Amino acid sequence: MNTPVIGVLALQGDVREHLIALAAADAVARPVRRPEELAEVDGLVIPGGESTTISKLATLFGLMEPLRERIAAGLPVYGTCAGLIMLADKILDPRSGQETFGGIDMIVRRNAFGRQNESFEAGVTVDGIDGPVEGVFIRAPWVESVGAEVEVLAEHDGHIVAVRQGRALATSFHPELTGDHRVHSLFVDMVRAER
Repeated sequence: MNTPVIGVLALQGDVREHLIALAAADAVARPVRRPEELAEVDGLVIPGGESTTISKLATLFGLMEPLRERIAAGLPVYGTCAGLIMLADKILDPRSGQETFGGIDMIVRRNAFGRQNESFEAGVTVDGIDGPVEGVFIRAPWVESVGAEVEVLAEHDGHIVAVRQGRALATSFHPELTGDHRVHSLFVDMVRAER
């Protein structure tokens, strides 16, 4: 069987949950904190957390440029919540000095669904997955607009919450927190297709 090695960017956020979900989706999952670890993976998950913190830590750990280069070169990548923000080519309301890895031609709005106490769960229909996925939205962003090459996979309340562009996938919500591994399986299949 074609078992890809998929890293989870382990600078901040819900790393452990993604490692578990990837293993359940038949991938070899490992944390990535250094450029040499990034060089050894077939795909990468950028977890939720706080996008400005991820940006600062990626710079501090010497990962910002290697990540940008690998993503631009076609590394399959999946971002959830803050990870979606990090994959955006543009943020509408960036914090001072905040940078992204880029990779998806989209404009995103941080914390668009509200503050922590306004977090919620909702069923989300995602193209390519049978039946609704339970979406956990925690201070979640949404996608304001996408370029011509971006495929919108899901919307919630009229806002884009899941997209794909080539080898890059992103969701506003956290499927790793639900025990439903179908979104991770979709990503693992994307990585397998590139090996």
